[in-house]
Amino acid sequence: MSLSRAPRRRRSTSGRAILLTAVTLASALTLTACGDGGSTSAGSAGGNYVTGPSGISTVAKADRAEAPKLDGATVDGKTLDTTTLKGKVVVLNVWGSWCPPCRAEAPYFAKVSKELGDAGKDVAFVGINTRDNSTQNAAAFEQNFGITYPSLYDPDGKLMLRFPKGTLNAQSIPSTIVLDKQGRIAARTLVAVNEEQLRSMIDPLLAEQ
Repeated sequence: MSLSRAPRRRRSTSGRAILLTAVTLASALTLTACGDGGSTSAGSAGGNYVTGPSGISTVAKADRAEAPKLDGATVDGKTLDTTTLKGKVVVLNVWGSWCPPCRAEAPYFAKVSKELGDAGKDVAFVGINTRDNSTQNAAAFEQNFGITYPSLYDPDGKLMLRFPKGTLNAQSIPSTIVLDKQGRIAARTLVAVNEEQLRSMIDPLLAEQ
């Protein structure tokens, strides 16, 4: 009898291992803050992308994929459609008022967006506010940190699901995605950024012809 039971125990252990692996993989894909060292990966945004030591991934100009249309109501009750911003470098920042790393990077977004705007640069900043139960908390966050650009209100994270599979999409909160002047996905980071990192994502795209 002990011999007949052994295979069943082995199968049960194997099944538990497979289930644990599946759960671990699913957990890794949830929206959490993360960062990697330098690496090169294939298949994103139509070709290869390079991730530097700071966690910023960039895509060569010839390999960039079209960004999806992101539209809807904003935190201040207006409407916005990102496809109308073509011709400008567009900085998309995914954030939540409850998120400590978002609070840490917010002053840099306020500073850089104001300075580039005052300088007349062809750049537009758009926030994507997510997982906030009401616009009141989001509006208070914007006021506290001096954020003057609009943020789409996306409490359920539906806008982030519009990014095509395999592109440099938003997989954490905060995330920052920068589109080139043709509306294509050019750079992304899945961690909070400082001023230097933010400008390093924007300046090369502003210089492109």
